[in-house]
Amino acid sequence: MPKSRTLPLSRRGLIAAGGALGLVAALTACGGSAKDGAGDKDGGAAASGAWTFKDDLGKEISLKAKPKNVVAYTGTAAALYDYGVQVKGVFGPTKTADGKPDVTAGSMDISKVEILGNVYDEFNIEKYASLAPELLVTNTWDGTYWYVPEASKDKILKLAPAAAVGVGGDVSMDKALARTADLAKALGADLNTKKATDAKARFEAAAAKVREATKANPGIKVLVGSGSDASFYVSTPKTSADLKYFESLGVEFVAPEKDKLDQGGFFETLSWEQAGKYKADLVLLDNRTGTLQPDALKAKPTWNELPAVKAGQVAPRVTEPIYSYDKCAQVLEDLAKAIQNAKKLG
Repeated sequence: MPKSRTLPLSRRGLIAAGGALGLVAALTACGGSAKDGAGDKDGGAAASGAWTFKDDLGKEISLKAKPKNVVAYTGTAAALYDYGVQVKGVFGPTKTADGKPDVTAGSMDISKVEILGNVYDEFNIEKYASLAPELLVTNTWDGTYWYVPEASKDKILKLAPAAAVGVGGDVSMDKALARTADLAKALGADLNTKKATDAKARFEAAAAKVREATKANPGIKVLVGSGSDASFYVSTPKTSADLKYFESLGVEFVAPEKDKLDQGGFFETLSWEQAGKYKADLVLLDNRTGTLQPDALKAKPTWNELPAVKAGQVAPRVTEPIYSYDKCAQVLEDLAKAIQNAKKLG
């Protein structure tokens, strides 16, 4: 899901850095530099007290000590929160217009974090600098830092090193989960607590439920869609960690034509007049706050004509999963139920 996939989220102009520019030199030292570290391969404290972590962009981050002032993309922060790691600041969809937590925030208490930006391309550099950041963490779909604005990326990355966890391309959900857990452990999480081990066991059981559902109800064709005012977007299962993993469990997807995909290879853009191009028994609909949900889609005649919509076989897709075993177990349990209850529509 590349940046252009954030369809309805308006692109905000870069917030003026102002006084933050004067703080860059002073804070760069806090971030350290990418060099060979002394920790284990998953990151952590070495005997000397140094902290290292090799991220999924292949960058080795080395700091003098385990970072305490961590700032993260909201979804990544929510996953760390499930492991007991609290960040100081977040950027990305965090709070809805009515002040409630965005779905991307998960179980995190958003009153306890500084929100640096709430929409795409919004990142308050001055506020970020004031947090004295030691580490920035986010996901990566396509080799870039998710939700770090391209226009201000260089200024942001001068303030602290960044670590990215892969959630797209060749990465599958199980790998993304393992790498997020590695990061949480490196930041001080105990992965051997009952809560952590129970969550992983629940995830594994949920994966088995999806396999069982696809075997018990074979041939169910699943379309993954996302709606905006002007367009309907159909995703391929080949480049997103969640869909790739679902496919490995036996889920049969309706895949868009390869030569019609966006530049990043994530989805095909259809006009609403073309929304019925692909037939499916079950539609998984993008659940993000900035996309059209079922009530709003009722105003689109071609949406109402989709066989799966007529049959009431539409389920939410957690388009940006929170990569903790706890949250992804729920995603799989819901998917298993949706497939189990779906009927072939011909």
